[in-house]
Amino acid sequence: MKKVLSIVALLCLIMVPVFANGGNEGTTATAEKKVELKLGFQANAGSNEYLAAEVFAKEVEALSGGSVTCKIYAGGQLGDDRSMLEQVAAGAMEMVYAETGRFGLWIPEAEIFGYPFMFDNFDHLLRTMQTEYGKKLEGQLEAKGWRILANGYNGTRQTTSNKKIESIADMKGMKLRVPNAAANLNFAKYSGAAPTPMPFAEVYLALKTNAVDGQENPLSTINAQKFYEVQKYCALTGHIINDNNYVISEKVYQKLSDNQKTAVSEAAKKAAAFHTAKFTQDETDLIKLFQEQGMIITSPDKAPFREASKPMIDEYIAKYGDAAVKAIESAR
Repeated sequence: MKKVLSIVALLCLIMVPVFANGGNEGTTATAEKKVELKLGFQANAGSNEYLAAEVFAKEVEALSGGSVTCKIYAGGQLGDDRSMLEQVAAGAMEMVYAETGRFGLWIPEAEIFGYPFMFDNFDHLLRTMQTEYGKKLEGQLEAKGWRILANGYNGTRQTTSNKKIESIADMKGMKLRVPNAAANLNFAKYSGAAPTPMPFAEVYLALKTNAVDGQENPLSTINAQKFYEVQKYCALTGHIINDNNYVISEKVYQKLSDNQKTAVSEAAKKAAAFHTAKFTQDETDLIKLFQEQGMIITSPDKAPFREASKPMIDEYIAKYGDAAVKAIESAR
């Protein structure tokens, strides 16, 4: 009998570590909490932005092992861009697309990222964000509640018109429709045109009836709105580089596990790479399409445009100092 009891006791000692571990060897001790991210933006479903958002949603779920999913809200369903940025900063919404220059509403010196002729191309803008100044700006954004995960190219604004633009001189006196935003108004003003703000929905008819002589938008917008039907010329002025940051709420980000943080960051980088490639290829294709539709494409020298815009930079330096300007020049 004593021998039997000894064997039982020995078996109990062997089994103690198993029960101390909860008896669940071969599984993770604690499953990651599932997170659903809401990603909002202004562009409609079917846009390049939406396609890139789908890439993000697919990648983040795969990379996180299913613990992070993303629901896409296109077409301003969750508010305008300013409202969504404020929601993200407060942690009431998880993610949003945003141009770097748009953060100028809260960090005024950031508005320079939306200025005309500040950047040669999208890569120049990215290099600027890698400078000491750019990294400092990202730190300021994080302090206000926004973490930039990645940045994608969102097209370059060009100018269509009912007369040929071969140089800055051809802009003089042109009634140019622009959105009611400082950067766009200044592009028209310093180029010698007459800035004419009007609601976007009215632009096609205004062009058709010659109420305005031209407008400026990325090629993708010119195509989507069929402006090539009512404008004969397209000048590749390339005056404003549009970027599209993948922004996550800092409050939300800090609640993620390390694995989830990595998944979210890597997914955003993959989506941004797709975003950039899609817009870049589309621009090449659209120029060919416009020519097939009968548009005449011109490429005016940008140097005189940039020179004419200098008073805007001087005014910026007077208000905010020259740190951003030096960073942009160093990255050129």
